Amino acid sequence: MATAAAGGTAEELDTGSADLEHLLRPSVTLVSEGGSAPVPTRVGTFEGHVFTSLVDGLEHLALVLGDVVGDDVVTRVHSECLTGDVFGSRRCDCGAQLEMSLERIAEAGRGLVVYLRGHEGRGIGLADKLRAYRLQDEGLDTIEANLKLGHTVDERHYGVAAQILSHLGVESVVLLTNNPAKVGGLSDLGVRVAGRLPLWSEPTAENERYLSTKRSRLGHLAPDSL
Repeated sequence: MATAAAGGTAEELDTGSADLEHLLRPSVTLVSEGGSAPVPTRVGTFEGHVFTSLVDGLEHLALVLGDVVGDDVVTRVHSECLTGDVFGSRRCDCGAQLEMSLERIAEAGRGLVVYLRGHEGRGIGLADKLRAYRLQDEGLDTIEANLKLGHTVDERHYGVAAQILSHLGVESVVLLTNNPAKVGGLSDLGVRVAGRLPLWSEPTAENERYLSTKRSRLGHLAPDSL
């Protein structure tokens, strides 16, 4: 089993603190690569690579199409969303963004999706994500709900994604995202972001306020209609 970076050990990162992002540097080994196999999808056959976190044991997946060694690789770093990705929840646009990302990569002929586990609800976990939904039904927006539950606005980190990209030989990415914080988080970890492509889906009655909040308060790219 290969490790994705040389240097420090997972024990150095076993802090569970809000300062974890500051420790996620290329000199610290965060992941080991496990199995790989072809994964046929409706838009083409990707090569699936599993990477296991040495910090918390979570398994992450890279779906790779074509030769991704080099520059300007169309890339989606996707945060796990069980309700949206698996069950098609209309409260968010996560599932739609994942589907659009696969389509964009297939159109480009090369690229990858890094599917990050442990990112539910911008990192607050599935249970608190559902609690946040209840608070949103009571009038809070997505940011206020997370804060009400004692969380920060966004608790995700991207050190694992950065090392997966490095391990696969990606030199720079064209990032499929609306989120400026994701661009900044990856850039801070040494990922060269050569470009950014938005992922806009048709709003639903259930997610229009959520999307509008992300645009107005978090700076996400969004259509003018929101």
